[in-house]
This record gives sequence, structure tokens and C-alpha cells, in this order.
Amino acid sequence: MAYLQPFLHNLTGVFSAPVQAWADPYGQIRSNGAQGIHCGDDRVIRSAVLTVNGEEPDWVSTQVRSAQQVDYLHFVRVQSQVADPLMYLTRTRTADARGISEQLRIESAYNFLVRLEVQLVLEADNTPMEQVKSGVSGGPVAVTGPRWNWRNDATTASLEAPGAHTDYERGRIALTWNVDVEPGAVVVLPWRLSVSDTSAPMVAPRGPGLSVPAVTGHAAQRLMERSISDLNGLRMATAAHPDDTFLAAGAPWFFTMFGRDSLISARLLLPVDTRLAGSTLRALGARQGDSTDPETAEQPGKILHEVRRGTLSFSEGGSGVSLPPVYFGTIDATPLWICLLHDAWQAGLPASEVEGLLDQLDAALVWLRDHGDSDGDGFLEYQDESGHGLANQGWKDSGDSIRWHDGSLADGPIALAEVQAYAYEAAMGGAALLDAFGRPGGDDWRGYAEKLQLRFREAFWCTDSFGPYPAIALDASKRAVDGVTSNMGHLLGTGILNEEEQSHVVRRLMDPTMFSGYGIRTVSTTNGGFWPTRYHAGSVWSHDTGMIISGLVKDGFAEEAAVVATGLLRAAEGFDWRLPELFSGHSAEDMWPPVPYPASCRPQAWAAASAVPIARALGALS
Repeated sequence: MAYLQPFLHNLTGVFSAPVQAWADPYGQIRSNGAQGIHCGDDRVIRSAVLTVNGEEPDWVSTQVRSAQQVDYLHFVRVQSQVADPLMYLTRTRTADARGISEQLRIESAYNFLVRLEVQLVLEADNTPMEQVKSGVSGGPVAVTGPRWNWRNDATTASLEAPGAHTDYERGRIALTWNVDVEPGAVVVLPWRLSVSDTSAPMVAPRGPGLSVPAVTGHAAQRLMERSISDLNGLRMATAAHPDDTFLAAGAPWFFTMFGRDSLISARLLLPVDTRLAGSTLRALGARQGDSTDPETAEQPGKILHEVRRGTLSFSEGGSGVSLPPVYFGTIDATPLWICLLHDAWQAGLPASEVEGLLDQLDAALVWLRDHGDSDGDGFLEYQDESGHGLANQGWKDSGDSIRWHDGSLADGPIALAEVQAYAYEAAMGGAALLDAFGRPGGDDWRGYAEKLQLRFREAFWCTDSFGPYPAIALDASKRAVDGVTSNMGHLLGTGILNEEEQSHVVRRLMDPTMFSGYGIRTVSTTNGGFWPTRYHAGSVWSHDTGMIISGLVKDGFAEEAAVVATGLLRAAEGFDWRLPELFSGHSAEDMWPPVPYPASCRPQAWAAASAVPIARALGALS
């Protein structure tokens, strides 16, 4: 089966986890690509096409009100002596955690009665998300009434359409309203699809969402408002602990728990919210590994990678990947969990909440030493042992992401540069927590960190004509993989670099070969594998640049942080204030607006959370 991931860049959507709806730019939901109404890991409706008197109304404007609501404005053509468009149809689509609602609002300024047949035709579906992501659709679902099960008895969809005549034909549902629109009148035609999956591992959370912080400057305020709205649309919880909110990674493909993504997002948001950090730590800590299983990559103390309803199978680089429902194949989530716990404590997370996580802290620290370092060389490395898991297990997790400067791929096991920095920071932060709460071991972990810092300095640094820089990784032979990449930016702010080393990294990142004017490219334009729309080898990732901005600020490079933040803010404007997961690495001097990466998720949690380091770097956050 060919792997043809649908493009998303020209779609519109509404989101309230675990529910989302994707449409074309004009509001029609067609059975193309990712379009449809989804609940969790299933597409429930593949199309919802609106006609008036047998014709699709003429679209004129799309107004994104929030992550949960979009208005599509159409003109309805009427035979008249007046050329002005005097009849509007506004299709307002709203998402909540229980379903999708629409209001079809018809307004007329004509001085005569207009009779209309308004029809909405829906097609039921039950295609799993991994098949949608591969461009595959399932067969029709038999629907004979307003309530049906799309997968099994645990999944229920129900349709309400007051005033509509409803016809059912196999998987096709036709809602028809015959309406008379009086002069100057307004007619509202509502319908709703409610969905429920009682077997889903993830549910809508309880409790309040994030609040928009006070931000100065029109552009920064626009970005912050859109980002917080998007983040609230991505809030989820586990079915077992509905009060412990975390952020799903992104829409449409990653509406579930992702260890790395949820942790980084919560950490970027710490300056404006600590509650999310605490609940994210608890949600992931409750699923911390306690045994060794090569099939799932579970190890004692390890923080998981992702959770799905069932096995996730897809093709990557010509090879098949099959991930179990609970999968631990990540090298960085565990140190990032420790770093978030330390930073949340410093930011004001109540001591009682921190104390409740200290046993998980002990286990996570031990994982760094006893399991993360699989060959005893003092570095954290990864290699898939199952034969069907992820080949790369850092944040650049595509199969072709770890490249030498000539563009060739490195052989694993791989020890990533940024993961060593996370481990250093985690050991130091963990030691501080153990000391503060009267637990033993602080000195041991400080000693671990100091040794790691020395080993890193000896093993990772490379030099070219531009000067010294940290390699992206060590390969299977412990050679420094000399690709010039954004990974080095994640070392900033962790403490693993001295001041001279920080300056070398910053100088390299700010060079035009790395800084596109919008953000930091994933690899240098001088790399043999560079291409501006290569997923992890030329594109710009919003969160990657956001994390680098945070590191620049923390290490005292305020001027450089402001330059990069201004570029990313400019990129956000080009994407209607919704930062995508990633976008093209074309230069800002050549392209406006920025070129989309067409399969990029929008919204994406860590991209939206990058609004906070942008605002901080620009002095816009109160």
C-alpha cells in the first residue's frame, strides 16, 4: 500500500479533544485526505456537503473565532433586479468534547419572500486514524436511524437536526430543510453530531482551561490569544484520572498522550501556568515503566512515548512500523519529566504536589544511569530492539533525521547531543529536589552530572572552517556525527556548556546557514541532505526555535533571543497567528508568507506553547 500522507495546510478545523472536524477552506467537509469528523483515533463522518436549491452556496469569507469555532460566510444567489448580494448564509461550526454542532444562519435583505431547499448530506465512516494518515478510507457504515455504532458497542454516534426531513441510505444521511425566508428575516437551522467512545484511554479533562496572560504589543497579543485557544482545544486526561490534564500533541494525527510533547509544552508554559505542569507530571508518572519489555520498550522508571487505543501501524521510509497501544520508545521523555518537575517546583508548584512525585523521581533518576545508558559508556543512547518500533527516538524521530554533514545517515545506537544535556540538567535538578525534601542521593547525582559534562566536552565537539560546534550525536562507533543542526540549540540553558561554548553555539545558530529569518533550521543549508521542506533536515520547527529562544534568554543572550523571537512572530503572522508544527526552511528574504510544510499539524501543542518564550524574549509578557 502506498504511503501518501494527506496535506493539511489549506484545511480549516475546529478542535476540542477528543473531537475534531477538518474541512476545506470553504467549510465543506469532503471525503478527501484528512477531512472529516473524528473522535479519538477514528473518523466518524467522512463528508458533510451543504447545498442550497441543489447548488453549493458561494463562499466569501472564513472567520476563525477560536480553536473551537469557525464561521464560513456564503452568499446565496437569488434572481433579482438588484446586483448586490443581499442574502447571507453563515455556517458556524463548533466543537466540544462531546461532538460537533452547526448553525446555518440565513439572513435576507430582499423585499420579497425567498423559498429555499437547504440540504446537508453526510457520509458515515469508521476509518482508523492511522489509515486516514496513510490516505486510506474504509467502507461505508450502515446507518438506518439517528443513532449508530461506528466501530462496536462502545462507540456511539447520534444525530439531531430539528425541523429537518432525514433520509438514510446505507452510510449516507441527507438532512433537508424547506424554508421560507421573509423580507428582513433571519432563519437558523441547527444540527448536531454527538459522539462517545467509552473504551477510549483518553477523555476530555475536568477543570478549567488555560487563561490568556497579559501581553503587550498587538502581534504578540494576537499570537498569544490564538495559541491559548488552541492549547485549550488540545487538553486531555486519562480515563482513569480525568482531573490530571495534559496536552495532546496535536491535530489531527496526535490527539493523545505523548510523553515528550506534553512535557515540553507544559515546560514552555511554566511562566504563565504551573497547574498544567503538575497534572502532566502526575498523568505521566502514573504510567511510569516498572518492568522490562523489548516489544513496548518499557523499562523501570521510564516515561512513555505515546498511548493509543490499539496497535498503530504505518510505513516509514519503506519499512513497516508497528507500535503497541502503550509505547515507551523515547530516549528523552524521562529526563524531560525530571526537568519539568524541578522547574515547576521552582516556579511555585505546591510542595505537597512535588512530594507526591518524589518516588517517581527516584525511579526516573535510576533509569538515566541503569537503563538509558545501555552500553555503559556514560551517555544515553537508543536503538529499537523490537524490530518494528521507531528507528530514531529523540524529538527528530523520522528514520532519516540523524545525518553526517555530507548528508549520509548515521548508524545506531545513537547518543543524541541534546539528550545528554537534558540528562545533565535532570541530574542537577533531581539532586536539588532530593536535598530540598530531605532525601539522600543529591551528591551522587551531582557527581553523575559533572562526569557527564566532562565526557560530553571530550566526545561531542567538532570543528570546521566556521569554528567549533557540538555534533548532533555519537554513532554506533562512538564517532561524533558532524551534521550542523538545531539540536545544539537545546544545550543552551541546561548548564552543560561553559560560557565560551555557549558563544560558539549561539554564533553558529545565528548564521544565515541556520537562521532562516523566521526560525532555526533543523540542519544547516550546507548539509548534503538539506532541503527546505525535508521533515527533519531543512525545515523550521516552531517548538525547536521556541526552546532555543528559552535557552538564549536563560544564558543571557537577550539580543539574539529577541532577533529569533521577532522572526518566529513574523512567521506566525504569515500563518494567521497559528504557528504550525513545522514549516519550510526557505529564507525570509525570499519568501513571504512562509512556505507551509503541507502535512504539518495545526494546532500543535508545543508550537502553540512557543508563544510564551516569544513574548518573554520580546519583553511583552507581564
